[in-house]
Order: sequence, then structure tokens, then C-alpha cells
Amino acid sequence: MQVAALCRSRQDGKVLLVTSRGTGRWIVPKGWPMPGRTLADAALQEAWEEAGVLGTIGQEPIGTYHYDKVQDLGFSVPVEVRVYLLDVESLADDWLESGQRKRRWFEPARAAELVAETGLKRLLAGMVPAGGSPA
Repeated sequence: MQVAALCRSRQDGKVLLVTSRGTGRWIVPKGWPMPGRTLADAALQEAWEEAGVLGTIGQEPIGTYHYDKVQDLGFSVPVEVRVYLLDVESLADDWLESGQRKRRWFEPARAAELVAETGLKRLLAGMVPAGGSPA
């Protein structure tokens, strides 16, 4: 099981995606649980390391999705990802993985088109745009 942060702008409801280090595809910040941290706090830490995000994260997951994580030896393992909503307060100009990833804001519907994982597409497509109703 992994944890992910779905980073949402408080101003306009857009979501922040980052590129994966290996393939450069668009993803949400995610990683493995961390000893001594709640799952939500681990997701917040991943958002900081992968995207330079500071903000407030919900303590309960807003959903889950599954994907096959390719290992260094070439085989893959199925992974469940628990997703936590993170309301972004600010973005750092320099962060741990800034030289390895790009980050960009997207409308939730556009973000849903860009990510590969079906369950993540559903979560993004169901988000309410700023000042609107669900997509």
C-alpha cells in the first residue's frame, strides 16, 4: 500500500500534478508509508519532497486507486494507493526533487485525461471545479 496527496489550489480548485522520475508521465505525489507518521502525514511529506507543496492535508482518504508498480528487476507488483486531499497553501521554489520532476496546475477534468491510472482518473473527474458542480 502507498499513500498519495491530491494537491488542490484553494484559489481556483486546480490540481497539481508532477512528472514521474522514470517515464515523465503525469502523476500525483505518492510514496510508501513512513514509520512514526500517520498515513496522511506520509502523503504530506511526499508532496513536499516531490512537488515542494506546503498545505493542510485531510486525515481520512478521499479514495483509492490501484496500479502495477514496476520493480528494478523488471517484474511488477500490484499496489493500492490511498489518496488524501491536500489544500495547497504555498509552493516552494526549490525542493528536494526539483531537479528530477516538473510540476504543473491543471483543471481536474484535464488532469483526469493526463493520468494513466483508471481509479485516479475517476477521483479527478469527480472533483468539483472552483465555483461549480462536479464535472
